[in-house]
Amino acid sequence: MKKILLILLLSLSINAQQHYTYLIDEYDKVIELEAKIISKIAKDILKDKEINLFIPDIKDIDKKVYSKKVHIVDSCDKANFIFVKYTSNLGNCYKINEKHLFTNNYKRLLHNHQYVGAFFWSKSRPNIIFIKDRLSKNNIILSDEYKQFVEDYNEN
Repeated sequence: MKKILLILLLSLSINAQQHYTYLIDEYDKVIELEAKIISKIAKDILKDKEINLFIPDIKDIDKKVYSKKVHIVDSCDKANFIFVKYTSNLGNCYKINEKHLFTNNYKRLLHNHQYVGAFFWSKSRPNIIFIKDRLSKNNIILSDEYKQFVEDYNEN
């Protein structure tokens, strides 16, 4: 009886570890898709400039995945594109000119006029939104492939 219980526990343990690995792989895939989209947006906004991406409070897994696509910097002073993913407190980053701020929060996009756009997940689908007036204010001209993502939001 003890042998049967031991075999059962071992098989459950091995099976549980396989599921845990699967969950990590799925999370990596979501971050990889996010990194691909954010890096494309940054490249299209910055045109020919090298992308220096700053993500405040970046996690190790994000740094690992994003660094395959763009150059990750450790402060907003060194960045030309900032993706606010984990925090809303950016301190002096808002005051620095020529930084393109992007967020992963729709409400933050609407309430803070510093952000030119947002990339967020809704109902397990990626969503991209740009605010038309903010693009104009920042002299950002996007290609026609972004037309469907540009909203004419009344800022008043």
